[in-house]
Amino acid sequence: MVAAVEGARKATRTVPAMAKDAVIFAAVSLALAIPLVGFYITDQGSTNTLHTRFGPMFYGVGVLFLGKLALSFAESSEAIARRIALIGSALAVLWFVIAVTGVVQDDNQVLGWFTWIVVVAVAVRGWVESRRSGAAARAIATAEGTSLGAAVARLGRFLGPLFIGIALVAPFYAAAIDDKRLVDLGVLIFTYIMLGWGLNVVVGLAGLLDLGYVAFYAVGAYTYAVFSVKLGLNFWETLPVAGALAASFGILLGFPVLRLRGDYLAIVTLGFGEIIRIILLNWAELAGGAQGIGGIERPSFFGMPFTASPPEGTTSFNEFFNIEFSPMHRQIYLYYIILLLALLTNWFTLRIRKLPIGRAWEALREDEIACRALGINPTNTKLTAFAIGAMFGGFAGSFFATRQGFISPESFNFLESAIILAIVVLGGMGSQIGVVIATIVLIGGPEWFRDLAAYRMLAFGGLMVLIMIWRPEGLLAHREPTIRMHSQKRSA
Repeated sequence: MVAAVEGARKATRTVPAMAKDAVIFAAVSLALAIPLVGFYITDQGSTNTLHTRFGPMFYGVGVLFLGKLALSFAESSEAIARRIALIGSALAVLWFVIAVTGVVQDDNQVLGWFTWIVVVAVAVRGWVESRRSGAAARAIATAEGTSLGAAVARLGRFLGPLFIGIALVAPFYAAAIDDKRLVDLGVLIFTYIMLGWGLNVVVGLAGLLDLGYVAFYAVGAYTYAVFSVKLGLNFWETLPVAGALAASFGILLGFPVLRLRGDYLAIVTLGFGEIIRIILLNWAELAGGAQGIGGIERPSFFGMPFTASPPEGTTSFNEFFNIEFSPMHRQIYLYYIILLLALLTNWFTLRIRKLPIGRAWEALREDEIACRALGINPTNTKLTAFAIGAMFGGFAGSFFATRQGFISPESFNFLESAIILAIVVLGGMGSQIGVVIATIVLIGGPEWFRDLAAYRMLAFGGLMVLIMIWRPEGLLAHREPTIRMHSQKRSA
C-alpha cells in the first residue's frame, strides 16, 4: 500500500513542478550564499577592504539548481534515475582523475570540488532510487541504515583486523613517501575516535545527552600539563591520574543531573562544560589563565627523547637505534600511542557492554521507568556511565597535552563538544564502527581539504545536512543486542 501511494505521488509530479522546486531551492541557496560567499573582507594592516566574488557565487547556485533538478528527475522514474546515476558516476570519476593529476589550476579547484560533491550526491541518489522499485523513500532509508549496520556488524570480525592492519602499516607508508601530514591526520582522527567512543558510552549506550563532554577532555589535558610542568612527572605516570580525575569530575556532574532528562540534561551538561572552561580561564596560578601552559614534556621512548641533541648523560632514540634523525619519529610514536589508547577504549567498551552494568545502561536508554520496576538503580547506572565516559575523555586530553606541548582554555570550547556529539549521532548511536566511519568523514574530510580554506567548513556543514537527510538514524543504525535467548540464537 505504501509503495503504491509513493509510486502514485511520483507519477503526478510534472516537469514544471520539478522546475519550480529547483528554482525555489536555488533562490534560498542564493539568499544564504550572498553573505557567506558573495562578500569577504581582507585585512590590510590598519584598514579592512570589502571584496566581492559574485561570479563563483552564481556558479555555485547554478550547480545547486541543476543538482536539485537532477534529483527530482531521479525520483520520478527508475529508468531516468539509472541514467542519471551512470552519467553522474562517470563525471565524478573523470573530475577526480583530473584533480589528482593536477591539470586544473589552483584557482579553479574550489569550484571544481564543489561541483564534484554535488555530482557525487546526485549519482548516489540516482543509484538508490534505481534500486528501490517505487518503495516508500523514508521508510527504506531507515531500513537501509539498519540493514547496513547489521551487515557491518556481521562482518565486524573481518573488518576489525583489516582496519587495525591498515592502521598499523599506515605510518610506514607515510615515512616512505616522507608525508608528515598524513601521520598528523591519523593522530587527529584517532584522537576523535577515542573521544567518540568515550562519549558513546554516555550518549549511545546509556542514552544521556551530554553537551559538555569537552570538560573532561580539558581536565585530562590540564592534569598532565600541571603534573608535568610543576612536578616533573612523565606521560605514562600521569595518564592514570588524568583518567581518575576526569572520572571524578564525571561523578561530580552526574549528581546534579540524576533527575533530569532530554533538553534539561543537555542544558546542564552544556553549562558544566562552560564552567570548567571559565575556571581554567581565570585560575592563572594553577592553569595559567588565558595564556595557557607551555613547555609540556613530550613523551619519550623508555626515557630516550626524540631529538637530535639530547641532554648530557642521555641517549636519543636515533642514537640508540643507530638511524638518522627525523622529526617524523616523534610523530609516528605519538601515532602508535593514540592508536593503542583507542584500541584499549574499544576493547573495554565492547567487554563492559556484556556485563550487568553495560546491560543496565542499555536498559536505561530504552526505558528508565521499566528499569526502576526491575530493580535497577538508576543513580548508580547514570554515575558509572558518566564516570567511565569521562575517564576516556581524560585519557584523550592527556594525550592532547603531550602532543601539542601547549594548551589553553580556547582549545576546549563548545564547538569541540558539538563535533564529538555529531560523530556519535551521525555514526549511529551505540555503534563502535559507526563512530570510526563518522570520524573519518567529519574530521578526515575537512582536514584533507584544508587547502580549500574557508570553503571546507561550508563543505563540513553541507555533508552533515546530507547525512541527516539520507541517514536520519546515523550511518550505521543497527544495535546488536548484547545478550540473546537460546531460542533466538537458534531461529536466527
